[in-house]
Order: sequence, then structure tokens, then C-alpha cells
Amino acid sequence: MPKDPKRKSTQYKPLTVMQEAYAQEYVKCPENQTQAAINAGFSPKSAHVKASTMMRDERIQKRITELMEERNKRLRVSADYVLLRLVEIDQMDVIDILNDDGSLKPIREWPKIWRTTLSGFDLSSTIMNMDETSIETILKKIKWPDKVKNLELIGKHVDVNAFKERMEVNVNVTIADRMAAARRRLKERQGGDQ
Repeated sequence: MPKDPKRKSTQYKPLTVMQEAYAQEYVKCPENQTQAAINAGFSPKSAHVKASTMMRDERIQKRITELMEERNKRLRVSADYVLLRLVEIDQMDVIDILNDDGSLKPIREWPKIWRTTLSGFDLSSTIMNMDETSIETILKKIKWPDKVKNLELIGKHVDVNAFKERMEVNVNVTIADRMAAARRRLKERQGGDQ
């Protein structure tokens, strides 16, 4: 009797240069596995297959996790940091950037959260005299972060769980259940032919 052909375990085998490159590229852009494979040097024609294969390899998954943890430590990003930033954005108050008469304060007087979090703004420059020595710049429009989206993100944070989403799936199907379902289908087919 021939032996069962068994795959050799790769659990302790070091990653190849290409696998390491893939892990490095994946960490840069985890949204696109295929592009990570292409950036790592794989052929664009086979990159989607290679990416899929590599993502099933526990060694590569472990390496990606290590790289992401290293990056988070380096950048000092944690779940607490993200939640803190979201709370700061939520607490932004337009009063912080307005004078008592309703005019805007100079940008240098704005709190840091306002200076770093605005989504955009429009400026208008006007020449005040003919010799162009005096130019007045007016801030016309400010686009601040979406407060509803921000609250949603706060609510989804792991420690807040305001919008906890639950999905229960029952995968306990026995052979007896399958046989019973097959018998019902067979009975329905036979009943439909009569």
C-alpha cells in the first residue's frame, strides 16, 4: 500500500524574500492584497492567486501581525489613542475659533484640534490698493469633520459598544439533518411529477 502523500509542515520554515516583501507591502495597504503582491514583485497576472495563497499561510499572517504591532508602537497608535482623538473631534466647539463679535480669530489662535482636523477651507485674497502692497485674505468657508460619522465611530469603539452588532450563525448541521432535508427534497420532486 502506498503511503499517504502528506504536505510538509511549513510552520517552522522561514519566509522567503518574496513572502517577507509581501507582508511588508500588505501592511502599507491592507485594503488591496493583490496590489500588495504586485508591489512585492509578483506578476500582475498571478498576483491575485499568490496573494490569496499567502494570506492562508499562518507564518505570513503572523508576520503581518508582528509588522502591524511594530508600526503601532512606532507611531504610538492604540485603541485608546483613536478613541481620545474621536472624543476631541466630538468636543470641537465653533466658539473656540470665534471672537465675541462673531468674527473669526486668527488661525494661530485656534486650538490645535481645529487646526489639525478641518476637512477643508476656502480663502479669498483681495488687493486693497493699486500698488499691491496691501493684500487682505478672508476665510470664506470652513468644512469641519462629519460629527455624525465621528459619533458612530465612537459608538463602535470596542470599549464603548454603543452600536454593538451581533450576528449569530448556526453551523451545527448533522448528517441526520442533511439526510432528512434530502428526503424532503426527493419527496417534493416525486410529489410534483404525479
